Amino acid sequence: MSLGGTQLVMVLLVMVVGIVLPAQAGINAELRRNLGHPFLAGVVNFAGGLLILLIASAAGRVALPSLRALQAAPWWSYLGGACGAALVIAGVIAAPRLGAALLIASLVFGQLIASVVIDHFGFLGYDVRPISLARVLGVLLLAGGVFLVQRG
Repeated sequence: MSLGGTQLVMVLLVMVVGIVLPAQAGINAELRRNLGHPFLAGVVNFAGGLLILLIASAAGRVALPSLRALQAAPWWSYLGGACGAALVIAGVIAAPRLGAALLIASLVFGQLIASVVIDHFGFLGYDVRPISLARVLGVLLLAGGVFLVQRG
């Protein structure tokens, strides 16, 4: 599969966001050291994110959804914030112990395993993309990468 222009832009955008993840984990870990608790660091992290999203929504004149639209969404679609909180708290706790490279390698490995399963079964609204030998080899290569990062 080759990347079209729009896909390439999206891949590059996601890569840029990926570049800031180790910085975010380090920033939050430092905040934890200063505030004294990982949950407090998470609260400050989410408060800053909420502020940015509120400003962007106001600037973009985003209309509030109707009650009907909120009720129509599946229950599991409201779990994104909990997933984000788990990511932030895990990073705050693990970053000082693992370092940036092992933290992100482990995170990406877990994401890849979940992504292959989600794609295979078409969970959460994704199109079905069956598990293939190439995907399994990619997962195994990434597992080897995590091992090498940990050893280094």
